[in-house]
Amino acid sequence: MLGRMRTGALITAIAMIGMTLIGGCSSAPSGDPQSPAASGTSFWNRSRLLGARPFFGDQRIVLPGQTPDAQTAATALRVGALFEQDASGAHFCTASVVASPGLDLLITAAHCINSGNGSGYRQDIVFIPGYRDGATPYGIWTTRSLLVAPQWAQSADPDYDVGFVVLNPLNGQNIQQVLGANELGSDTGYQYLVKVTGYPSSADAPITCVNWTSKESDTQLEFDCGGYTGGTSGSPWVTNFNPRTHTGTIVGVIGGYQEGGDTPSVSYSPYFGSAVRQLYEQAIGGA
Repeated sequence: MLGRMRTGALITAIAMIGMTLIGGCSSAPSGDPQSPAASGTSFWNRSRLLGARPFFGDQRIVLPGQTPDAQTAATALRVGALFEQDASGAHFCTASVVASPGLDLLITAAHCINSGNGSGYRQDIVFIPGYRDGATPYGIWTTRSLLVAPQWAQSADPDYDVGFVVLNPLNGQNIQQVLGANELGSDTGYQYLVKVTGYPSSADAPITCVNWTSKESDTQLEFDCGGYTGGTSGSPWVTNFNPRTHTGTIVGVIGGYQEGGDTPSVSYSPYFGSAVRQLYEQAIGGA
């Protein structure tokens, strides 16, 4: 979620670090689904999980005088942290389970799994649902394939900053069989009452907030609530949330304009229209 910076020196420092880290990412054909190398779950012990560092390309800058408004989430059943093992160590974004015929699908921001501009897909990503304080209550799930739209893969178009992750089974079950899933919504408007839950890189527990969305542009939604710092990219925007079943309909993810926003108090999402629905159909089709 690296938006426009307000301090020139900070831009330079972060850009240099970001270029160094991105340079180590593997490339894949733009717009094509990528099957990552097998991830060793044995790498992720408690001390490594607690010490995981965020990738700078997913870091917002906290401006002076801002007070977080989001609260620590008591539960995050279908939401989890995305950890990535690479040359720099590790970092995490946020992803959530979305309903699919294969019972194995996550939705997140495209920039969490593919840096765009032809740089290719990231490798060794694992999903840890319900992650909290180093604990992995539902296990560590490895990825089978990653998918973003060609418009994101080739030119990092913010209107296509949505990605899908297909998971491998764990202990003979798929993720949706274990956790259930939220439905995917599309082409239903700009104003929703949503619950947004995500994992800031500065904490080892998820945060959550409920507020109305608004129209930022024809292709972007806006959500105002403080506390959504780096690491919350990919956090699902869930409307029609049922507190009894903990399910609802996903109508956005933190991403898009400014890769989700350049302050913790204002977040964005690409509008979920026909393009997102088409990408979802491609993901469930096993392309």
